[in-house]
Amino acid sequence: MSEIFNTVIDRKNTGSEKWDKVDQLFGGENLLPLWIADMDFRTPPEVIDALSQKAEHGIFGYTSYMDSTYSSVINWFSRRHGWKIEKEWILFSPGVVPAINILIQTFTELCDGIIIQRPVYHPFSRVIENNRRRVLNNPLRQNKNGSYEIDFDNLIEQAKKPAAKMMILCTPHNPAGRVWREDELREIIRICDENNILLVSDEIHCDLVFNGHRHIPLHTIAEGYSDNIITCTAPSKTFNLAGVQISNIIVPDKVKRNQFKNSLMKAGMLDPNSFAPVAMEAAYNHGGQWLDNLLIYINENFQFMKMFMSNELSDAVVTDLQGTYLAWVDFRKYNLSTKELDDLFIKKAGVAPSPGYIFGAEGAGFARFNLACPRSLLEDGLKRIASAFGNLK
Repeated sequence: MSEIFNTVIDRKNTGSEKWDKVDQLFGGENLLPLWIADMDFRTPPEVIDALSQKAEHGIFGYTSYMDSTYSSVINWFSRRHGWKIEKEWILFSPGVVPAINILIQTFTELCDGIIIQRPVYHPFSRVIENNRRRVLNNPLRQNKNGSYEIDFDNLIEQAKKPAAKMMILCTPHNPAGRVWREDELREIIRICDENNILLVSDEIHCDLVFNGHRHIPLHTIAEGYSDNIITCTAPSKTFNLAGVQISNIIVPDKVKRNQFKNSLMKAGMLDPNSFAPVAMEAAYNHGGQWLDNLLIYINENFQFMKMFMSNELSDAVVTDLQGTYLAWVDFRKYNLSTKELDDLFIKKAGVAPSPGYIFGAEGAGFARFNLACPRSLLEDGLKRIASAFGNLK
């Protein structure tokens, strides 16, 4: 199976944001993109076949979700995560970020505070500020091993602020790579419950977990607080379907569900494109074995990167990867300014990882690398970076 993931596919001039916009966005030339979180792998063949059959049908009129669409979601999360989702809980949206925008608009008011945990997926800050709400930052802290932990004392302080109305939790965490333990999740739930804070759980990376770690859907341990949790999931990261634009928003509470559905309707976001349900059903119904092999390959890529960094860039610290396919690397020991680090990657190495500072000030001096690519591309990028750092001496 590894030969499938080892195959290099030319994505240039296909409208790929990752490949066709990288030079423009990063200000370089012929950059190797290791930034945005999509894979350089073909989606499972069953998905390609299903989409091909849909294209052959030749009619792409207004589309609705069928019972089979709901069943694919329900069965997937039952099999993979032991989560029993009721059909009526499920609402669909074009993506998790659009859904979070609508959730903020529906359940908070102007100038309300929304808790996030930086360094964190940068659109969280953007959607909060674009909707004229306030970021309440509960910064993660690193332990002596470099792994990230939650500062619960600070979280309690933020949650007690009168302005605090919502928390957006990233689980598994992007870019820190943490898969939160049950005791950590229960404490988050307790704090939000005691302070009447709506907990929005972004679980888009839930299927991408490694090395004995287990993703725990919040609703499976929420007990009496379940009605005040909304969970965002999608097949996009799992099966490389971001461009198909579909996500599953799980809202058990009927009142909140109707409010959110009404907001989606007002925004014209209730109906899917013709291909989205087809892709999701095929992925959830038939993509399990493909995903199992993918996880092996990404973990091997991570181990390769750790070994390479240890041998060639010993001052770079690679954070332990428990979940996601995104490696978080600390370059602060090189004592480079933000601009110097950017220039080293872009102008000297010709590689474009995601700069750490976009995830918050706590990420300055770090970079995030996408491991969901053929090993040859990853090796090429790492060799370029090692050469550029070697020239610093």
